[in-house]
Amino acid sequence: MGKNKLAKFANMEEYPHVFQYPFSVLREKGFEMKGKWNEQFFKNDHPIVLELGCGKGEYSVGLAKLFPEKNFIGIDIKGARMWTGAKQSLEESLSNVAFLRTHIELLENFFAPSEISEIWITFPDPQMTKVNKRMTSTRFMKLYRKFLKPEGVIHLKTDSNFMFTYTSAMVDANKLPVLFRNDDLYASDLQDKILGIKTYYEQQWIARGLTIKYIKFECIDKAEWTEPEIEIEQDSYRSFGRNNSQTLSKQLSKQDESTK
Repeated sequence: MGKNKLAKFANMEEYPHVFQYPFSVLREKGFEMKGKWNEQFFKNDHPIVLELGCGKGEYSVGLAKLFPEKNFIGIDIKGARMWTGAKQSLEESLSNVAFLRTHIELLENFFAPSEISEIWITFPDPQMTKVNKRMTSTRFMKLYRKFLKPEGVIHLKTDSNFMFTYTSAMVDANKLPVLFRNDDLYASDLQDKILGIKTYYEQQWIARGLTIKYIKFECIDKAEWTEPEIEIEQDSYRSFGRNNSQTLSKQLSKQDESTK
């Protein structure tokens, strides 16, 4: 592990709003704030929103700024990425945002029934060959229902036509109430402050000429869940390699400078 990553991990050990729980500790001691995030950490009764696979935490931090009347928790297993948002939120004294480093599959160990109001899933791996690993599969819907409020809302934002098509089919197959659905978000008539928040990866896709898809639906409680029976054409592109990503980062930085 590089020195830079080690330094970031060391920083986060000192951050009061970052929680890192190895599975061994979780199995032995559990998580003492389960069901008590509002009472013990946020010190208010505001709705709690999760960002799953938060990466650098752009959405967690951006949403926390836009909606001070809500609490946000960014969740990812990759701590070196999470450090960016954790550091920014600490420097800006945002009291309504926290970060949790863990696997998504373990979330029921951290949150009690009806403790969460909304979930954001931003640019997940579409897992085109592994249904059970898709973060909008019925397997994960059952998991989310364990801690979502009765009519808890899920947002999916993705560049992947495969992921968007699959999720839409899953939602329709299970008759989940759709609040918004569009396969070209920035060409839609949606007027929402959240459109101003763009993750690093979202900027990458837009720079490559790809459209951004968005669906917002209620994850209602169900006795049975149905996996959609649908053939979906796989995405024909991949993420940039490291060298191309670095080139794109420089291009985006120049664009930001030119607009100041």
